[in-house]
Amino acid sequence: MKFPSSIKKPWHAQVHPSASPAQKYWLHRPGALTAGLRRLGLVHLDVVREYACRLNPQEAALIRKPPGTLAWVREVSMSVDGIRCVVARSFTPLAASHSVWQGIRRLRSRPLADMLYNDAQIQRSAFLSCRLHRGMSFFRSVERACKQDKEPVPHAPLILSRCSVFWRHGQPLLVAESFMPAFWDHGATLT
Repeated sequence: MKFPSSIKKPWHAQVHPSASPAQKYWLHRPGALTAGLRRLGLVHLDVVREYACRLNPQEAALIRKPPGTLAWVREVSMSVDGIRCVVARSFTPLAASHSVWQGIRRLRSRPLADMLYNDAQIQRSAFLSCRLHRGMSFFRSVERACKQDKEPVPHAPLILSRCSVFWRHGQPLLVAESFMPAFWDHGATLT
């Protein structure tokens, strides 16, 4: 499935040409990100926050819904060998979080992959990627994760992110994964 053509920058279908081979690989790596991270070391997932909010126009367009759509949001932080590597923000329309995507409310500290990759009815869109900027809700998720652990917040342009939408019975679940600068320093390899 493709994203709607109405999606404006900063999200792009192609990774920026200045990205390293490892960055290009991870930004478009198929399958569960958690499984890839486990090949690098011991993975730990912390739930930063779960809440309902209204989607801004860019977020709503990503899941083909009108601006202001009420959604259920889940923010998590994943570390590899004790180093924060990824902050993820996932959301689905609030009504879908009580029906088709109700599993998102019961995951606790389990990865989203536990519910996404065991159901043949789920289809995934192509990836979009970007460098975060301060005005993005995805960057605010990173800020919350860092502040929760009293860590400095990386400069937004240093954070590479990818997103895709999972569809089940016509209902979307967007998953955006932001790779912290420490991920690349920690030894992100082509796995």
